[in-house]
Amino acid sequence: MANEHNPGILEPEIDERTDIDVPFRVILFNDDWHTFDEVINQIIKATNCSFEVARTMTFEIHFRGKAVVFFGGLQKCLKVTSVLEEIALHTQIESD
Repeated sequence: MANEHNPGILEPEIDERTDIDVPFRVILFNDDWHTFDEVINQIIKATNCSFEVARTMTFEIHFRGKAVVFFGGLQKCLKVTSVLEEIALHTQIESD
C-alpha cells in the first residue's frame, strides 16, 4: 500500500483480523485418576452435549488416549477448558 504522504514509499499491509474466524478445538487427554462418570459429567457441563455424546467421547479418550471434545472460537474453547480443568482434567487447545 502506498504512503499517502509519499506515493513512492510502500507500507506493509497489516492483517487486522481477530481470531474469531479461526477454528479451534479442545482436546481432552486420558488419565488414570478420573472415573468414567466424572469425565462424562464434566464434558456435559463444559460443552452442554448429551449424555450419549459425552459417553462416546469418554470411551474414545480411554481407548485412544485423547479426543476432540469441542470445536469453536478461541474464547469458547477457553471457557470449555476452564470447566474441564475444574476437576484437574488435562486439556489442550489447538488451531487448524
